[in-house]
Amino acid sequence: MDMLAEPLQWALAAFVGYLSGSVPYGLLFARLFGLGDIRKIGSGNIGATNALRTGNKTMAFLTLLGDVFKATVPVLIFMPYGVTLAAIAGLAAFIGHCYPVWLRFGGGKGVATYIGVLFGLSLWLSLVFALVWIVLAYVSRYSSLAALAATLAVPLAALMLGLPVVALYTGLMTALVFWRHRANIRRLVDGREGKIGAKG
Repeated sequence: MDMLAEPLQWALAAFVGYLSGSVPYGLLFARLFGLGDIRKIGSGNIGATNALRTGNKTMAFLTLLGDVFKATVPVLIFMPYGVTLAAIAGLAAFIGHCYPVWLRFGGGKGVATYIGVLFGLSLWLSLVFALVWIVLAYVSRYSSLAALAATLAVPLAALMLGLPVVALYTGLMTALVFWRHRANIRRLVDGREGKIGAKG
């Protein structure tokens, strides 16, 4: 009985996390605001950045909140049972956002949901993410570069803070963020990536 306890708990944390993370708030809010299918707007992404391209800042803000807290909630639910279960729930929520079964596994790029996981796991790591993003965004004017650097800094900071489990799971999320941003990385290398505030 005890031998099955941990795998069952891991499975439950993963299930709850994925279910929460897979809710496509961008798609739902776009329809609620009468904006149609967000996947046919801008980049076709369901996340908050593309939601902003609709021109409706309220809808974009609600999408951002949804994408953040759909990861924070499952992490906080499982945190009383240990950081490993909380981290599993967070990783699953992150994967659910990037690959929601309801949308044939076509989801967002995961940055807002990554932040949501950090809010639940460690406010210090949330601060690390925010500081790196702000500095890089200000210096480079590339939002994607700032996000990539911030996600790279988090697992390193977790190791420095003596949080190896958190470092492992955030490291996995960082790898997936890089994979989801591969087109952005190619544009950064080619000098074709759009800068913050650029027109057209």
